[in-house]
Amino acid sequence: MIVAGVCLASVVPRAAETPLGYFRFPALSGDLLVFTAEGDLWKTTVSGGVPERLTAHPGEETDAALSPDAKWVAFTGTYEGPEEAYVLPLDGGPPKRLTWDGGPVAVVSWTSDGKVLCTTRRYSTLPNSTLLAIDPTTGVQTAVPLAQASDGVYAADGTLYFTRLPFQGSQTRRYKGGTAQQLWKLAPGAPEAVPMTGDFAGTSKRPMIWRDRLYFLSDRDGTMNLWSMALAGGGLMQHTRHADYEAQSASLSAGRIAYQQGGDIRVYDIAANTDRVVPLQLVSDFDQVRERWVTSPFEWVTASHLSPTGDRVVLTARGQLFVAPVEQGRLVEATRNPKVRYRNGRFMPDGKSLVGLSDESGEVEFWRVPANGLGPSTQITTDGAVLRWDGLPSPDGKSIAHYDKDQQLWVFDVATKKQTKLAFASNGDFDDLA
Repeated sequence: MIVAGVCLASVVPRAAETPLGYFRFPALSGDLLVFTAEGDLWKTTVSGGVPERLTAHPGEETDAALSPDAKWVAFTGTYEGPEEAYVLPLDGGPPKRLTWDGGPVAVVSWTSDGKVLCTTRRYSTLPNSTLLAIDPTTGVQTAVPLAQASDGVYAADGTLYFTRLPFQGSQTRRYKGGTAQQLWKLAPGAPEAVPMTGDFAGTSKRPMIWRDRLYFLSDRDGTMNLWSMALAGGGLMQHTRHADYEAQSASLSAGRIAYQQGGDIRVYDIAANTDRVVPLQLVSDFDQVRERWVTSPFEWVTASHLSPTGDRVVLTARGQLFVAPVEQGRLVEATRNPKVRYRNGRFMPDGKSLVGLSDESGEVEFWRVPANGLGPSTQITTDGAVLRWDGLPSPDGKSIAHYDKDQQLWVFDVATKKQTKLAFASNGDFDDLA
C-alpha cells in the first residue's frame, strides 16, 4: 500500500559553492567569538572567516558564555540527556559538568569574580526560575535571592539587572500576555526588586551593561531589536531597526554586541553606531543535509482522512499532501512545493480534489488541490488574519466549517466566499467538527 522507505532529499551544492551555516547563540569577549552551529560550539573572531569546532558530541551545545579571562566557555549541554551547565577550556579538553538538576538549565553569563551564572527550575515551578552563581572550580552553588529571574548581569556597584519570568515558549511577535518578560533591578541590600521597563507591556529581556547604560532586546517597534536606557532608568534609545527577523541571544563585550538575526550573527558597534554581518564559513561535512531514508514513514504523518468512498486516504506528512490507495496502487504526491507547508488535508465530497490549509500566500488559507496530483492548486479563502487550526467540508461540498486560534467557529460558503461566525469559545477551543 505504502512504500517502505521515503527518500528525503535536499539540494546538493556544487563543489564550487559554499554551503551556508545556521549560526546561533553568539558569545563575545573582545575579538573572540563563540557560537552554536550544527548543534556544536565553534570559535572564531569578530572578523569572521573559517571557525574552529570546539565540540563534536551528538547532543546539542548552546547558550555559550565566555569567562572574564577568555580561557573558558560555559554552556548548556545535553551530554547525559537533560540540559545541564558545563564549562570547557577554549584550548580544548573534556567538558566539566556543573549542575545535576535534571534540566532545564540554561547558562546565562559569568560574574566578574569568575562564577558561572545560570538559571534553573530545580528549586521552583513554573512560571518561576532561579538564578545560581556556580564556582566552576569548587562546584559551590549560591542562589540569587529572587523568586523569578531568567537571566541577569551585575553592575560595578553590585546591582543586579535581570529579566523577570522565563521565555514563555511562543515565538509569537508582539506578545503582551501575562508572562511577557520585563527588566527589573535589585540593588545591594534592597528589600525587593523594582521594575525598569514597566512602561511597555511587550517583551524586554537580555540585559547587558556598557559604561552608564543598560542594553537589552525589546520588540517595542514590533520586531525584536537592540535598545538601551540609562542605568537609573529613562533615556530610551533604539540601536537596530530590523523589520524581518528578530534580534536574539545578544552578548556584549568592550562596546560591541554580537547577536543572532535570522541565520546570521551580527555585531553592533556602540560607539561607531554600525551594524554588520560576521562572515562565517563552516568547514564541515554538513551531515544533516545529506540524503537519507526514513524506514518508518508513518512516524511523519500528522493527519490522515479517508476518501468519500473509502478507497483512498489522504496523508499529511512533512508539510505535504499524499494520496494513498487502500489496496494496491500508486502513492500520489499531491503537493510538491518544498517552500509551502500544508496542514490537515481532507477529501472534498467529489473525491477528485483535496482541501487543506496552506501558507503559500503568506497567511494560512484554505486551498483546493487535485487529488491525482495533476494541475495547479487553487486558493479558496483570502481573508486569513488569525491562525486557522482545521477545516471540514460539508457532505455536499458547498461549505467548510473551521476554527481558529482566537477560539472562533466559522462556516465558509465556497460559492459566495462568505464567512459566517457561528460561535466563540470563552474557555477552551473547538475540535472534532462534524
